[in-house]
Amino acid sequence: MLTRTIAALAAVATLAGTAGVAQAQDYTLRATANSNENDEDYDGLVVFKNYVEQASNGAIEVELFIGTQLCSNGTECLQGVADGSIDIFVTTSGGAAGIFPYVQVFDLPYLMRSDRVAEAVLTDTDFTRTLRDLALRDSGNAIRIMTIGNTGGWRNFANTQRPVQTPGDLDGLKIRTVVADLPQELVSTLGASPTPIPWPELFTSLQTGVVEGSKNGITDIMNMKFPDAGLKYLTLDGHAYMAAIWVMNNDTFLSMPEEMRRVVVNGFKELQQATFASPKRKSISAYEEFAAAGGEVYVPSPDEKQAFQDAVQPVYDWFGSNVDEGEQVLQSLRDAVAQVEEDIDADIAADIQ
Repeated sequence: MLTRTIAALAAVATLAGTAGVAQAQDYTLRATANSNENDEDYDGLVVFKNYVEQASNGAIEVELFIGTQLCSNGTECLQGVADGSIDIFVTTSGGAAGIFPYVQVFDLPYLMRSDRVAEAVLTDTDFTRTLRDLALRDSGNAIRIMTIGNTGGWRNFANTQRPVQTPGDLDGLKIRTVVADLPQELVSTLGASPTPIPWPELFTSLQTGVVEGSKNGITDIMNMKFPDAGLKYLTLDGHAYMAAIWVMNNDTFLSMPEEMRRVVVNGFKELQQATFASPKRKSISAYEEFAAAGGEVYVPSPDEKQAFQDAVQPVYDWFGSNVDEGEQVLQSLRDAVAQVEEDIDADIAADIQ
């Protein structure tokens, strides 16, 4: 059943900033993230809560549950969203791959060149709606993708053994991945050994040599104190955008009057913008802390970056052939990127004159 509290009000309320009159109802939305208060997900939820409660004139209350209070992992949390015990949850592509395998498109390497491109793809094109339609279909209209933000910047290769400047430098390294198929296929294609390890076990696994590297953003690396476990070499290849997929129980959303749904949609837009900005600010001090801990950062040259891109071409073919809706979703993303890059390049050309 839906997690919604309905109570009679003495009078209807006029919504600030929205058209129309709210129905005489109160809604309580239970939102959870399996992270902590240092995470971009938390920043986004705080912004969402503040906006929605104010813009609804108090008609919507948002309760935040950070960590594992409501559910312990992506599969369990998504099931909670599907059955209505959880209203809002944020997952990663790896966390949702078991239910919606095509969201692994975000783990495909080197498809988006910058934050500006990635953010425009997620805000100015229909790509997110493509994923929403597929997720609604595959969940029996239970799980609705509301927006896609960022959680930690970009994935980069980091390891305990040696600098990585070319694909060949990864050869033989034991690289931690999530359980999802695509990250393991990527690591194997580059000659390394994919080793699925749960996130809470990664520190000890690096420390003991069970794994020798990982694919993470700098804020995650420093939040988890991985340099203390021996992680020393970081290569800024930026192979994957760390997408945060925000989902909501579809019945909860559709049960609201239109003006309330408008508030929620606008709230997720505010949340998305907060998660875009948060990793950029936090990464500044994170890189400084990494260097102070003895870490070494390598920025590949354009030719070296191209060598990585050339080396991973088989992964795109694998995705199209082995993932349900893989070809459709990959083409949709490529079309969105091409559209965005053309617009951005035109804007830059005009702005530098």
